[in-house]
Amino acid sequence: MKKLTKWVLDPAHSELQFKVKHMMITNVNGEFRNFDASVETVDDDFTKGRMHVVIDATSVFTNNADRDNHLKSPDFFDAEQFQNLEFEGTSIKKLDEENYQLKGLLTIKGIQKPVVLDMEYGGIQKDPWGNEKAGFTLTGKINRKEWGLNWNAALEAGGVLVSEDVKINAEVQLKRA
Repeated sequence: MKKLTKWVLDPAHSELQFKVKHMMITNVNGEFRNFDASVETVDDDFTKGRMHVVIDATSVFTNNADRDNHLKSPDFFDAEQFQNLEFEGTSIKKLDEENYQLKGLLTIKGIQKPVVLDMEYGGIQKDPWGNEKAGFTLTGKINRKEWGLNWNAALEAGGVLVSEDVKINAEVQLKRA
């Protein structure tokens, strides 16, 4: 008999970060401080799982209040109208013992597009209090313009202020519910 297991996010041991080139010479790092994730697996097999992630757009943090407010504005996330970004996992393909490919649908500002992320599975362990935890590292890259995040400014010497490519990095620890 197949056993359905629900996993929930351990927010104290999870982070969701992004990196964008600024002026084409350096990177600006940011994070979303509030997000939630849930996964349902069959017999602890994450390739047979369903995943849902909700990210609070108002929790964007880049260590600069003016930039954070600009990211929350209609130029970018329009957080007043679209408070949440969402990711719905559609498939997980095992490549080897540690590496997987995660496909899903990312919704930003009401626009839903497919994305592919590399996923490294860290395994399942019990913490000192007997809770079972599963760990993952996710990496990938998206083009922000596909979701209507179009704001930019031209540079005097050529190029643009903000790259279209956004690198994503997440460290996720799930707890068996």
